[in-house]
Amino acid sequence: KLFRESWGTGPEVFTAETAYAYGKWIGHRYRKAQNLIWILGGDRNPREGTSDVEVWNQMAAGILAGLDQPEKALMSFHPQPRSDGGSSHWFHGEAWLDFNMHQTGHCNAEPSYPKIQFDYALQPSKPVLDGEPLYEGHPLCFNAPELGYSTAPEIRRIMYQNVFAGAFGQTYGCHAVWQMAGPDRQPVNGPLGPWQKALDLPMANQVRYLKDLMLSRPYLSRIPDQSLFARAPENTVHAPVATRDEAGRYAMVYIPDGKPVTLNLRLLKGTSFDCWWYDPRTGVAIPGNPLSEGEATLVPPSSGPGQDWVLVVDEPMAGYPRPGQPLKQ
Repeated sequence: KLFRESWGTGPEVFTAETAYAYGKWIGHRYRKAQNLIWILGGDRNPREGTSDVEVWNQMAAGILAGLDQPEKALMSFHPQPRSDGGSSHWFHGEAWLDFNMHQTGHCNAEPSYPKIQFDYALQPSKPVLDGEPLYEGHPLCFNAPELGYSTAPEIRRIMYQNVFAGAFGQTYGCHAVWQMAGPDRQPVNGPLGPWQKALDLPMANQVRYLKDLMLSRPYLSRIPDQSLFARAPENTVHAPVATRDEAGRYAMVYIPDGKPVTLNLRLLKGTSFDCWWYDPRTGVAIPGNPLSEGEATLVPPSSGPGQDWVLVVDEPMAGYPRPGQPLKQ
């Protein structure tokens, strides 16, 4: 409804004026709702040299004007993939944009977490989320005959790398589910089966283990910190990524292929630490050997493709539960 060079049947109806009017109408329609996240953009990037940016700004202004409590509205923008910032490229300085959003796309050859790091470092600080990562069961780069389909280990890797790099959460998507694939519908880009069957795909169930892990430790004091590595890893799809508590009471390291990592534990609080190996495939935590301050090289329980692990290091006096278990408030 804004432009249709890429896809869509139109009609193209939005100008700055009509966008404001529509925003105010739909904002007023849902003015009392407390469970909405407002996502502008519709999977399209504003075109350079046009009024597209102003159209979205005016739609946001209209929505806020229609709400009973605009200060409580949660709003972002869904872009197409970009090499650096997603929504931040056009709207980071806008007051209506509460958190930044990326679409890191449906290929697997490049790491997505550097895009999270890019937005995390911007000022003023705003939360960032990958709103459209590689979907489960999706043709890789839209080219299934040559590249095949995405797999659960790839989806897990993207999720954990993004969150550990500073994202405040992570979106899960499934190629068959988004289009509600079934025998009575025209398939889009070759779904592997009906949506009902896709509900039992591996990551449809394993995604909850990421949430369980992150909420088993204090969440709002968590920061990304790649200086936990004694030697900085390169930004590749197989790179480990680290996060920790701001006060140093815990740290987590995601290790995609189970390779050894050497950590600088001097950034953590205390002189000795408890250690766990958390399995993102099952949500099970295995106790590891206690650690001392200084540098330590850790070897995951298994290694190889699909053998990803999370190392959890705790300051003993913190009294945290087994990783993945609810944190007592």
